[in-house]
Amino acid sequence: MTFETNTNVGATLTRVSLGTILLAHGLPKLLVFTVPGTVAFFASLGLPAIAAYLTIFAEVVGGVAIIAGLYTRLAAILSLPVLIGSLWAHAGNDWLFSAEGGGWEFPALLVALAVAVAVQGGGAFALRRLPVLDAYIPQALKA
Repeated sequence: MTFETNTNVGATLTRVSLGTILLAHGLPKLLVFTVPGTVAFFASLGLPAIAAYLTIFAEVVGGVAIIAGLYTRLAAILSLPVLIGSLWAHAGNDWLFSAEGGGWEFPALLVALAVAVAVQGGGAFALRRLPVLDAYIPQALKA
């Protein structure tokens, strides 16, 4: 393997890992806790209902886009507010995620993964873009 191949494979693993985690956190909000349950939980944190809807959308649609490699940089950047919000929600719960209420190290790792994906792009085996949407996406965010 060459350095370029290793870099592409590494970017792919980072991309698929982030997308899988986003999707794995979004689907339960949609299918298990349900949308009204998620809205109620966000309200208990003092957050508006729109934050719950945007979080579900970002995690499910963003996770699928990142896994597929569609507009990977854009999807990773757009996931950052959700991930930073998760970091904020867990900030007072101690370091480890096993702490009561969940710690902040896992959300911090997800923020770092999203930044890495935004910097690296989709890597190997990414679909890259959809011609229908291509005209509306800035060139720098199409990788």
